[in-house]
Amino acid sequence: MSIHENEIARGVVDACVKIHKILGPGLLESVYERVLVYELSKRGLRAQRQVPVPIEFEELVFDEAFRADVIVEDKLIVEIKSKEELAAVDSKQLLTYLRLSKRRLGLLVNFGEVLVKDGIHRIVNALPDGKE
Repeated sequence: MSIHENEIARGVVDACVKIHKILGPGLLESVYERVLVYELSKRGLRAQRQVPVPIEFEELVFDEAFRADVIVEDKLIVEIKSKEELAAVDSKQLLTYLRLSKRRLGLLVNFGEVLVKDGIHRIVNALPDGKE
């Protein structure tokens, strides 16, 4: 049975809130990545860190065009930040990752916020087939 992206996103948000409540802001992004993958696996979700994502440009194939911070259930990309405030480029970067990997939903999570709920942003890729 396949889990819908929205259900996965709810689990990720809940895990991020728990992690932030326990660890707080200010750690390295890599720490939050590791702890998030651990917490998601405890919840029965398959999550991978630093996943190489290939892209094609005309006849060129880049086997490792970028690395996604976390991919959950092969459907949702989680881009993790740990800074005082996000820049406009952060959400653009995640949207590009979604487009290039042909995924629909991503979460931009800034663990640097005082309240992590203020640092969680849902990014949606409108796929060419019209599905959102």
